Amino acid sequence: MKIAILSDIHGNETALKAVFERIGTSGVEKMILLGDIVDYGPHSNEVIDILKKSNFPVICNILGNHEKAIISKDYSRFSSERGKKSASFTGSILNDRSWDYIRNIMAQSGKNEFFVNKLKCLAVHGSLSDEYWKAIRPGDDLNEYAEYDYVFSGHSHFPHFFEIYYKIDRPETRNLKKTVFVNPGSVGQPRNICPFAQYAVWDTVTEEITMARVKYDVKKEQECFSPEADIFYRDRLEVGI
Repeated sequence: MKIAILSDIHGNETALKAVFERIGTSGVEKMILLGDIVDYGPHSNEVIDILKKSNFPVICNILGNHEKAIISKDYSRFSSERGKKSASFTGSILNDRSWDYIRNIMAQSGKNEFFVNKLKCLAVHGSLSDEYWKAIRPGDDLNEYAEYDYVFSGHSHFPHFFEIYYKIDRPETRNLKKTVFVNPGSVGQPRNICPFAQYAVWDTVTEEITMARVKYDVKKEQECFSPEADIFYRDRLEVGI
């Protein structure tokens, strides 16, 4: 089975459509959604409509810090005034279908545990130390994740794929236990100096992780930004910063 891992779509309809077109022809059967489907971009309602109509069953669908902030109307943890204003503006334009999706379809948490082929998986928007606002990064102390076989996370908008081998009492694996860490990067607001929509695909049979990128019409998406929205989030799409 192939599972698409998507995070940080951020209201970018054109990018999401490009990703769906690609995964629709690549044998993907299911999806993992890691939060922040709304805000920054001009198409939060449209993104939610696309996700609702998708034919891909969703294994887990967790809140990101942007959904959490918009639900609570608490914007205090955003690092900039433009971030606070953007989230507040997005909350004001969400329609009833979008509110229903965020409140009733998305799991009301920034993390979720599940099993695939007896593999214990964790999906978390941020990290176990702060499920909404602190990202997992290579080089962190990650001992608290030793119980999981796979850890899927988002929030940073920087893709990563790495493995950690923990020491345990298991002679058949030479006393090692593996945890695979995957951040698919951002579909709609990449920050890794790459303007393409980014996601990952997990082949559960071969255990292969494919870090994928797909080009989309950035200009088309930029033209849809409201004058009430900060142009910072529009302009950065061209470079992916």
